Amino acid sequence: MPYRLISICIVFLFFIAACGEGTIPSSITPKGKSPSVQKGKTEPTGVPEKKELEKKEEPEYSYDPVSKTDPFKPFIQVTSVRGSSRNVPLTPLEKYEISQLKLVAIISTPEGNIALIEDSAGKGYFLKRGTGIGKNDGKVTKILKDKVVIEETYQDILGQARINEISLYLHQLEEGGES
Repeated sequence: MPYRLISICIVFLFFIAACGEGTIPSSITPKGKSPSVQKGKTEPTGVPEKKELEKKEEPEYSYDPVSKTDPFKPFIQVTSVRGSSRNVPLTPLEKYEISQLKLVAIISTPEGNIALIEDSAGKGYFLKRGTGIGKNDGKVTKILKDKVVIEETYQDILGQARINEISLYLHQLEEGGES
């Protein structure tokens, strides 16, 4: 029984509180009109209503993006020197990062050295001088007896062409065990 009495009192308080919110206070004016400008009245200075409205109208703002930087465009864009205007499809070696490849063997021939590299899946590829390799337009420049030197050309922050030299070393087996 006391719970029923408490719930009736709470409902009664809500009804009382809700009844007071239905009226608009006299200090609030209707939307779009200022308290100093009323229909058909003039201000104490004698200026008609229309001139007052003309003074308060401001030109509508429009955004002009010309000569402004795009806030969503990255500051630094790493692109290759050749760009994306390539018409020749990528070779399998150009789809891998150089760090994903492993130098397995170097073969010496009278025409020049040939390198054998292996991808992460265990598939082998032969490299000669000038072979394209890596996602960043790398080229094999030297095949020495213990390493392969690859040069990647890229653009730095200032847009100048830079060359990054990467070496893949032949893994030496230790005595008495495998790698």
